[in-house]
Amino acid sequence: MLRSFRLLASALMLTALPASIALSQGGKVSAPAPSAAIQAALADPARADQAADDARRQAAAVIAFAGVKPGDSVIDFLPGAGYWTRIFSPLVGPGGHVDALWPSIAAKYAEKQLPALQARGLTNVTAEVQSSPFPTVAKPVDLFWTVQNYHDIPAAGIAQFNAAVLKALKPGGIYLIVDHADARGALPSAAGNKHRIDPAVVRSQVQAAGFRFVGQSSVLANPADDHSKPVFDPAVRGHTDQFVFKFRKP
Repeated sequence: MLRSFRLLASALMLTALPASIALSQGGKVSAPAPSAAIQAALADPARADQAADDARRQAAAVIAFAGVKPGDSVIDFLPGAGYWTRIFSPLVGPGGHVDALWPSIAAKYAEKQLPALQARGLTNVTAEVQSSPFPTVAKPVDLFWTVQNYHDIPAAGIAQFNAAVLKALKPGGIYLIVDHADARGALPSAAGNKHRIDPAVVRSQVQAAGFRFVGQSSVLANPADDHSKPVFDPAVRGHTDQFVFKFRKP
């Protein structure tokens, strides 16, 4: 997934459990407990093969923070093997829908992942490679979700990307970003080497696109990670310091 988004980055350049939430005012409140619907989706026997990864990913807490509920429409952008898509499908239920989207430039990396996801027969999921490097949908959705991908978008394309996300969301829709944190003040150009990004840069870029910052969950934070190593370094792989940002379309 990371490699595919690095290719997307080049294309964009050519086109020119309960956790603490830090609110924009600096205060903190408790995240909502995972709903019964979230717990049922995670317990779905159809995803037993991936359930062992739920604790490491803090799936229940992150989804509760996002506020996903039955009936929602969700974009899972660059879904990889479909870990999150397979949770969203039973969670949003027959009244909701999930778009698992790969951008056009990532078609090569969807060759195995896309057929495997389609073969699961999830009737409320549309999994496809799009014809554009930017996310597009026929109807605006409730949630745009992307995990460990944002850091690969270059500054030259980020405004266009975030504008496309804004357009894809309903008024009041949520933009949820999870990514590996870099040191404060680190330049975005260094992200390609470490697959990290300064959270402050992300917040600034997304707010510049017109989004309102809702809050930040610390459920994936790891103070022991000093941000100096690439995320694939054995010393930190699988337990990097990650931020979870929630934005809302006005």
